[in-house]
Amino acid sequence: IIYSWVFNEFPSFVAEDSRRFISQETGNLYISKVQTSDVGSYICLVKNTVTNARVLSPPTPLTLRNDGVMGEYEPKIEVHFPYTVTAARGTTVKMECFALGK
Repeated sequence: IIYSWVFNEFPSFVAEDSRRFISQETGNLYISKVQTSDVGSYICLVKNTVTNARVLSPPTPLTLRNDGVMGEYEPKIEVHFPYTVTAARGTTVKMECFALGK
């Protein structure tokens, strides 16, 4: 399966760049340093590459807080690797690690 995200409406897909990342392991969308231009509605699109079937999530709105309260998020690193990763020589292996916090 392939995960992608729609921003506000079709065909405006979220493009990955230095601030946006779509995990092809979990489907999660990560946005760092959120800006006013990120405000809107996000819909996850999951596509089965074998059958071409597609499923859309309900819209998730992203808004900015104006009160300056961000909450307390202690820094942490999230890693969900299996104990052993096995790969054939010459293949591509992708391991994801995310650091987040305030």
